[in-house]
Amino acid sequence: MKRFVSLLLAVLMAAAVLSGCAKQPQTPETPQEEAVTIRVGGLKGPTSMGLVKLLDDAENQKTANAIDFQMAASANELNPLFLKGELDILAVPANLGSVLYNKTQGGVKMLAVSTLGVLYMVEKGGETVTDIKSLAGKTIYATGKGATPEYALTYLLARNGLELGKDVNVEWKSEPTEIVAQMAAQDSAVAMLPQPFVVVAMGQVEGLRVALDLTEQWNALGGDSQLITAVLLVRSEFLDQHPQAVARFMEEYAASAAFVNDQPAEAAVLVEKYGIVKAAVAEKAIPACNIVCLTGGDMKTAASGYLQVLFDQNPESVGGKLPGDDFYWMGN
Repeated sequence: MKRFVSLLLAVLMAAAVLSGCAKQPQTPETPQEEAVTIRVGGLKGPTSMGLVKLLDDAENQKTANAIDFQMAASANELNPLFLKGELDILAVPANLGSVLYNKTQGGVKMLAVSTLGVLYMVEKGGETVTDIKSLAGKTIYATGKGATPEYALTYLLARNGLELGKDVNVEWKSEPTEIVAQMAAQDSAVAMLPQPFVVVAMGQVEGLRVALDLTEQWNALGGDSQLITAVLLVRSEFLDQHPQAVARFMEEYAASAAFVNDQPAEAAVLVEKYGIVKAAVAEKAIPACNIVCLTGGDMKTAASGYLQVLFDQNPESVGGKLPGDDFYWMGN
């Protein structure tokens, strides 16, 4: 009888334990967003270099979402698609982000600063260019009139007591290849070139040297702004509809940018694979392309300061007015 009572008690206790477990509140799981296809546009050059590992992973189905990438030589090819909702994320110049933000009344947000400065002063036939002040009295070959290269040069000269067009003359060219040909034909010359054309020029023009890194010259002035080449933008509507997809994309972009910087030889193969520039050039250029992933407060500080510099020179360069705080995506 005692054995029966003991067995009965054991059964009842087990039942109570099981019943208690069944009544334990379940921890609610965060709803997982279904995978989507993110349509990405980027410009040929350093602007898209940081994306190449992400693109390769997407091709091999190693990313959280499918990526449909479209590269163009000019932002003019991508802007209409973005505005029509046919592209979701863009890798383009920072000031274009501000222009689109103003044009869409806040329908665009900045996700990250993806590339800092890629502009360099190169000199052939001497070592007379040692700092910004030493440009006084010289003629410089450059591209980018009416765009960020001109604004950056104007700012750097002004902060060093020089005036573009008065103290320093610039012969504006339409393509960097024109500058390379011009320098090859002269005994001495100074040019402002972006990467990877600096690497190309040094391979074609004997006696050419990198005289100044304009990113370093900008940073030497102090302040919070930074010289920025490109940013990642997202349509606000897409971000609202797919916040998890955007967050995962940004995680994968950060890893891609780190890979490109840490393993330039392997990254260069991918840079050529996606038609940006030949691997031999890319491998030499990557360390000088300042590929980054600045997000949150770092992004906002760097980009807002840079846009302020452009606005002070020409308000239309940023779309007539500076963007509001809602322009900067601060993460989920």
